[in-house]
Amino acid sequence: MGDVLASLADQVTVVAGVGIVVGVLGTVVPVLPGGLLVALSVALWALVTGGAAWWVLVGVVVLLSAGQVLEYLTAGVSLKRAGVPNRSLVAGGLLGIVGFFVVPVLGLVLGFLLGLYLAELHRQPDAATAWRSTKVGLRAAGVALLIELGAVLLAATLWFAVVLTGTV
Repeated sequence: MGDVLASLADQVTVVAGVGIVVGVLGTVVPVLPGGLLVALSVALWALVTGGAAWWVLVGVVVLLSAGQVLEYLTAGVSLKRAGVPNRSLVAGGLLGIVGFFVVPVLGLVLGFLLGLYLAELHRQPDAATAWRSTKVGLRAAGVALLIELGAVLLAATLWFAVVLTGTV
């Protein structure tokens, strides 16, 4: 019976590792919710492993949560400073969702940019001013992506370090 449990724990560790790698890739290519997938993979691993593995899950959740807060604050501050209103961001978000289904993977970003540009073109006096606002939105989205990727990579590194060293 002990061999079966050890085998199950090993299998779940492999599944969690694959889930974490897919989560990291999902952060870079916005198809899957990367941070959520990493957290769920570590939670599954902690559930089967037990003991101190729960502290690894706590560390992962803290890292991912801090990344989300930092991402929100950083993007929000730069957009507010540039005077881009929430209405334009909502338009970008809606067209991003449509774009995701029309052109998989790249459609999300392209739709967001098009929606933001069209909303700003409607609000601003000319195309050049609207494009400047769109570039601010693009820069904020890029910084947000880098922050999220950093948090996901730190969480993944924590888990892999614990697993590879056999600490838990």
